[in-house]
Amino acid sequence: MAADPQRGRLTPARPWPGLRALQLLGALWTLPNTLLGLLAGLVALAWGARLRWQGRELALVVERWPWGPGGAMTLGNVILLKGESLDVACFTYEHQAGHCQHPAVRLGDHERAHVYQYLLLGPLFLPVYLLCGGISVRNPFERAADHYALHGRGWFPTRRQRQRRRPKPNSAANG
Repeated sequence: MAADPQRGRLTPARPWPGLRALQLLGALWTLPNTLLGLLAGLVALAWGARLRWQGRELALVVERWPWGPGGAMTLGNVILLKGESLDVACFTYEHQAGHCQHPAVRLGDHERAHVYQYLLLGPLFLPVYLLCGGISVRNPFERAADHYALHGRGWFPTRRQRQRRRPKPNSAANG
């Protein structure tokens, strides 16, 4: 991934052969989640929501989602967006919790990481996500999505990402 000089967003690198086939398999694997998101999006149409396919995010985006707080929520290949565009800046979960000072990231890049996570885990994603803490800074899936939005890589939680966040015992940084 590289930064798009015009909008300050990540632009996908040239895909390797076979990527589309893997994405299609992932979309089939996460279809139950996508159908849940699609059902929610269709219900929201009665309250003024709009549906729009965004190939860059590999998702159907439900714009002007009428319920809940701001931001967005991903269900399979569907992104429920409170606003009208994924091209808005938002802060990472760690930044909002006061754990660090990250620059603002593009909301669409964060949500695209969740789409990738769904493509890999399919119907297992929601139970695993909830077991990992749900919507919170403690959730490694949220931290990985923030990492991806910041750096363009690392959309799946790894042990290395978790270790980087924890201070070492008896280090000078701990006093």
